[in-house]
Amino acid sequence: MNAHYCFAVSSFNPSPVIIAHDKIPQSIKAAANFSQIPSWVSLKSTPSSLQTQENINKAQIESIHLISLSKQGKLKEAREFLKQMEDAGISVSPRSYKCLFEACGKIKSLMDGRLFHEQMQRTVKNPPEFLENSVLKMYCECGSLADARKVFDEMRERNLVSWNTIISAYAENGVFDQGFCMFSNMLELETKPNGSTYIGFLRSLLNPSGLEIGKQIHSHAIRSGLGSNASVNTAISNMYVKCGWLEGAELVFEKMSEKNAVAWTGIMVGYTQAERQMDALALFAKMVNEGVELDEYVFSIVLKACAGLEELNFGRQIHGHIVKLGLESEVSVGTPLVDFYVKRSNLESATKAFEWISEPNDVSWSALITGYCQMGEFEEALKTFESLRTRSVDINSFTYTSIFQACSALADFNSGAQAHADAIKSSLVAYQHGESAMITMYSRCGRLDYATRVFESIDDPDAVAWTAIIAGYAYQGNAPEALKLFRRMQDCGVRPNAVTFIAVLTACSHSGLVIEGRQYLESMSSNYGVATTIDHYDCMVDIYSRAGFLQEALELIRSMPFSPDAMSWKCLLGGCWTYRNLEIGELAAENLFQLDPEDTAGYILMFNLYASFGKWKEAANVRKMMAERNLRKELSCSWITVKGKVHRFIVGDKHHPQTEEIYSKLEALNDSVIKEETGLLTEEDVSNSLPERKEQLLVHSERLALAFGLISTPSSAPVVVFKNLRACKDCHDFGKQVSLITGREIVVRDSFRFHHFKLGECSCKDYW
Repeated sequence: MNAHYCFAVSSFNPSPVIIAHDKIPQSIKAAANFSQIPSWVSLKSTPSSLQTQENINKAQIESIHLISLSKQGKLKEAREFLKQMEDAGISVSPRSYKCLFEACGKIKSLMDGRLFHEQMQRTVKNPPEFLENSVLKMYCECGSLADARKVFDEMRERNLVSWNTIISAYAENGVFDQGFCMFSNMLELETKPNGSTYIGFLRSLLNPSGLEIGKQIHSHAIRSGLGSNASVNTAISNMYVKCGWLEGAELVFEKMSEKNAVAWTGIMVGYTQAERQMDALALFAKMVNEGVELDEYVFSIVLKACAGLEELNFGRQIHGHIVKLGLESEVSVGTPLVDFYVKRSNLESATKAFEWISEPNDVSWSALITGYCQMGEFEEALKTFESLRTRSVDINSFTYTSIFQACSALADFNSGAQAHADAIKSSLVAYQHGESAMITMYSRCGRLDYATRVFESIDDPDAVAWTAIIAGYAYQGNAPEALKLFRRMQDCGVRPNAVTFIAVLTACSHSGLVIEGRQYLESMSSNYGVATTIDHYDCMVDIYSRAGFLQEALELIRSMPFSPDAMSWKCLLGGCWTYRNLEIGELAAENLFQLDPEDTAGYILMFNLYASFGKWKEAANVRKMMAERNLRKELSCSWITVKGKVHRFIVGDKHHPQTEEIYSKLEALNDSVIKEETGLLTEEDVSNSLPERKEQLLVHSERLALAFGLISTPSSAPVVVFKNLRACKDCHDFGKQVSLITGREIVVRDSFRFHHFKLGECSCKDYW
């Protein structure tokens, strides 16, 4: 026989133990409840005068107890009990050993399996065939192919189950050459393969590299007379899908005379992977029309196909079908529903679908929390997480990664650190992605020391982790350290990706490194093999604009190999406001309003630019455009954490319990600072030349948070304030002067970066 084929089979599952209850005395039946051994049973040697029947009864009872321990997974207790039985001279039945081997295989306890096998070899002469197969299967399930092969070679008799088990183990572990050899040996010994032989091998082929082997197996199965076997054909069709040959899978599927749900869903998976969602839905409709029994896996696939379509209606129809079948409370169906609505950005429906699940599992909770994060509902994500922690439901690593992202967005250091500690205790920090999310979280919370410690603890950081730490330093405005890390990343042989260069260019932007930024942009493709995108060019536009090279920024927008987007013009407009260039500013605003007519920040920038030139009519027209389009400036919000509690403030806020003390402190600070204040125009306010607007400046949200921090924290501690919008020039100057007057370090994180105020100076050097 040609040793040219390689196959694997699924493991043999012997029938469960059957106890002949009619042969066991009633007293023994009552005691055999698998909870405890009757008090009259002794494991000590009994006098020879006792009746043989009593010894038989005792062996039966103790074997039943041994079986109970194995089925409960109590292998330590089973070992101890087994030793006592051996010391007492009580024999262990082959079926008891079989249950012990099954338990070892189930939990992959190789050590226990070897101990039980050694004892079986000492006490059982000529073990029956089914018991040797149980030992073989146990070693395969525990991943010890060497032990399994030794058992196989020493077996007195090998049946088809023996061959299928060892061949399947080799195939599942990717040792195809050994699998081929075993298959050839089986044929030479005239043991005819069955469907399980082929199915096991087919299931081990998971990617395009296995396609040719799969075709050979298909051909051999046909020659073996299994060409019409429904199970084999289903496995062949699914194998072609996994190996990327969808046309072959369709051909096999169409020729099948009997198609079960597995065959149908296999083709649906192929359509979904090939982004042929409409074909997947059409196949589902055909399944329903032909009366094929639907299982939960069918719904998870069809809902995934619906998520890839723009219209929500298809998914709602599937949801209706699920309700008709009464399956909406099943976690295996409800969870894909939650995931579908999350992907379609419909949080309300996702929440309702979650509430219908009778017993949501960790995947259900994770899907909902991920949905909240994706929709920007970070506080709701944290509330849901706190609710999850009070329940007896496992938490998976994906949930913790989402929580790190939520804490990053909220700059919630306390919750993030607590989640970090919990994840470490449970060993649920997802490798690379979870660690990278933690780096970002600590960076956004202003704790670069923690972010660096997490990064340095990673044995082999990938591009995502390197990018996270580089971005952290860039966000702090520390370009030298960010670029140093970028060079170190290359020295470690890690290839930067497109996002890495966003972080590098951002570092250049926040530090005025125009020449360096241009060099990095020009070398991306040639030196690093990373294709540039509009986002990289927007970063360069921002670099030019922040540095005052407005004409160069405009020329780059006009000459870059991409059509400029809203961000291109917004970056330029921001530079025009900073350097008071009305001509280019009007051009940038016109293009910005065409591409994104609902960007309120653009209107505010243009309004302030007109106001700075005294062009009130034009400024009024900008305000009129906002009113006509029903646009309002985003509400500024600042927050500070004191003693683990978050305190939030908006402009003119008077809802805080310590409002009187806050305003008193603020008034004292204003009296000390007011003489030093100069430019009152801000990019987030209208006209500060108006008295009422000046009053609003004095109670900006970040000033209220700063005043509260000064009266609520020790004089030696820095005051750390977070803000959802970009810091205005007036409040930026205020922060510098307060740091000089009080001698306190003040840290403000706005939507762009961190500002560290010390003794009247800011880390950004007034460049942000």
